[in-house]
Amino acid sequence: MSYLDTLLEGVEVEWKSLANKQDGVAILSRGRVMSKGYLAENAGEFPVYSSQTANNGEIGKIKTFDNEGEFITWTTDGANAGTVFHRKGKFSITNVCGLIKIIDNDEINYKFLFYWLSIEAKKHVYSGMGNPKLMSNQMAKIPIPIPPLAIQKEIVRILDSFTELTAELTAELTARKHQYSYYREQLFNFEESEVEWKSLDDIGEFQRGKRFVKTDLLAEGVPTIHYGEMYTHYGVWANETISFVSDELVKSKKLRTAKKGDVVIVAAGETIEDIGRGTAWLSDKGVVIHDACFSYRSPLHPKYVAYFTRTRQFHDQIRKHISSGKISAINSKGLGKVIIPVPSKEEQERIVSILDKFDVLTTSISEGLPKEIELREKQYEYYRNLLLDFDKLKMEN
Repeated sequence: MSYLDTLLEGVEVEWKSLANKQDGVAILSRGRVMSKGYLAENAGEFPVYSSQTANNGEIGKIKTFDNEGEFITWTTDGANAGTVFHRKGKFSITNVCGLIKIIDNDEINYKFLFYWLSIEAKKHVYSGMGNPKLMSNQMAKIPIPIPPLAIQKEIVRILDSFTELTAELTAELTARKHQYSYYREQLFNFEESEVEWKSLDDIGEFQRGKRFVKTDLLAEGVPTIHYGEMYTHYGVWANETISFVSDELVKSKKLRTAKKGDVVIVAAGETIEDIGRGTAWLSDKGVVIHDACFSYRSPLHPKYVAYFTRTRQFHDQIRKHISSGKISAINSKGLGKVIIPVPSKEEQERIVSILDKFDVLTTSISEGLPKEIELREKQYEYYRNLLLDFDKLKMEN
């Protein structure tokens, strides 16, 4: 017997639709068009929610509000169609959002309905013509189980405990990332008299990669880093790759490799802020690098250099050497002019050791907070699916 069976104790579950005229439990409506100009001209204290999922869907704040109280909203169009949010307070929504208002709060609990729709709504998204949609007419048809209110509240209590724990871990991760950023800046903030400062050109040398295209990438072969992966996959250090090229391609195109102890630095990107990020390559095997990357070899600790490329003082220095356009880029001459503090090897190792601890805590998917959050989210999804696994009975209109 499942936990849900134990909760129900033989009680039959009634089924209704979300918002059909005959048996709907809620009223549906839509938001309104609000341009960026409108948001800017009417800036205020009340949130406006749109189709995005970042920042809880908030795209700005205005002086007025269209809704007050407790509601559920959902995204009607685009990649996030079918995503639902539980809302409370005074707010507005844009035209790519829908609003759900429960008719009888003594029949169904908002949070219970939210948790149910977080599973069910995505199943009803229509993806034809390349633009996913979940419009009101389809949303209205979604079947809703209605167990006794006390059981709904108990399910909400259990699921809330999981989401609250995940929220606490996420808040801790955010705090640790701020702490990480602070210490990274401070640890490289030497006084001029404390250490020698040298240009990257003075203490090392750059080698630019050679061009290959994404269609050259394979699932196995010679380890390879494409410049785009520097933004999406690689961190401060790496000893293995997610992409490869053939040995034949390496030979025919005379592709260039970074060696163990080199720092791979990305030299092109869509924004100025992206450029210059470095990854220390720590494998005994060499790695092929793209022509939008440089390898940098020096006597400095490679992770010390990689961490430095993530500081504000590094990016402040390279900014004036970046050429901007559709794709922004920097050359080795610009990178070489960057001045870096050069403490003793022991001090470099101390700095690396401190920052490594923060890096593991904030980015590791095997032992840090991201791993803990991932496990808690999977645990939440498991219990959510278990607790909401109602037997679907045929609805009779």
